Amino acid sequence: MFTGIIEEIGHMRRIHSVGQAMVLTIGAKKILEDVHLGDSISVNGVCLTVISFDQESFSVDVMPETYRKTNLRKLQAGTRVNLERAMAANGRFGGHIVQGHVDSTATIISRIPEENAVVYRFEPEDKHIFRYIIAGGSITIDGISLTVVDVTERDLAVSIIPHTLAQTVLHDKKAGDTINMECDVLGKYMERLLKFGPADASAGNGKKQSTLSASFLADHGFM
Repeated sequence: MFTGIIEEIGHMRRIHSVGQAMVLTIGAKKILEDVHLGDSISVNGVCLTVISFDQESFSVDVMPETYRKTNLRKLQAGTRVNLERAMAANGRFGGHIVQGHVDSTATIISRIPEENAVVYRFEPEDKHIFRYIIAGGSITIDGISLTVVDVTERDLAVSIIPHTLAQTVLHDKKAGDTINMECDVLGKYMERLLKFGPADASAGNGKKQSTLSASFLADHGFM
């Protein structure tokens, strides 16, 4: 699990591709301080596993499913990428729950300065994810934990402070570029629970019937 607080910007050193499978070698420094084989590292918001490393870089496998569903397929040698190690049990929860499981890629449709901030607007490729996106809620963009400031039926916007812009690869992104997007996992679990509805009280197992429903959540301010 990650929190969406980028620790370092890495540089793509080598990309070895065979069809839709890749091995990425990424130059880094801070990320390597306590790296081990098998560690999970978020690369532009994608959870990947360390398969080798040295004092200046680490390598990860990208399987075809990840290749198809993320912007990693667009990487080139020299490209900068956001990096974050998996959250330590004694670490601060600075962002929100980020799994590193990309829901959809999205296209940047505008980048507009607003006083000390920059407002980015994105159009997701998969329109079904809008059911998980709310104004004021959390969204992960290329591994960065951000707050949604506006959402329509077609697109959404986030506002970026100068520190985040300087410390992440969003600084490099412009209209037309592709980013990785992960929605808040809490909404996904809630949808799944509601799909099954109340527990079946007729089974004779003595369990209390659940009162969890869409109307219950709406009445108590969750929807």
